Amino acid sequence: MNQYLQLLFNSIFVNNVVLVQFLAICSFLGVSRNVKTAMSMSGAVIFVMLGASAITYPINTFVLKPNGLSYLQTLVFILVIASLVQIVESILKKSVPPLYKALGIYLPLITTNCAILGITLRNVESNYNFGLAMTNALGSGLGYLLAMFIFSSIRVRLEDSEVPKTWAGLPITLVSASIVSVSFIGFRGIAENLFRF
Repeated sequence: MNQYLQLLFNSIFVNNVVLVQFLAICSFLGVSRNVKTAMSMSGAVIFVMLGASAITYPINTFVLKPNGLSYLQTLVFILVIASLVQIVESILKKSVPPLYKALGIYLPLITTNCAILGITLRNVESNYNFGLAMTNALGSGLGYLLAMFIFSSIRVRLEDSEVPKTWAGLPITLVSASIVSVSFIGFRGIAENLFRF
């Protein structure tokens, strides 16, 4: 049980997929102007990340590895992710059209979200069993949500702030992102002491 808790904590805080590994930066910067939209995008990413991990694990374990087809992992994983994104896109388009429009181009871009592919590949490289793979996917998804929530909250405040003209727009956004990213370094020390026993 301790191994699962440690992996969950590390996936959310220590190895945060956005703020530490710098994956999914496109959606992180593109959708984080509004907290509600950022949370909706995070929900879609968590769903796809969990679904992709649940589907790619048995495909890799029972089909690709036994038949010597491990070199097809990336291709197969991308196809699984693309299929899941199409499902999410269809559901949102029919059930929540305003949210579908608010997410715009970033919703189909989940297909090329390197965080999702990165997590499925890390599950394989780390030889995680199914439980650990799902824990890693959940933790990484929650880490993405946390990063989106923090950064979208900051960007909302920045919209109302008086920023010097030379820092307005992208420069202050990138500086803010780097400060939030640096703040996550402290979680490494917490994790070392928290799970020492």
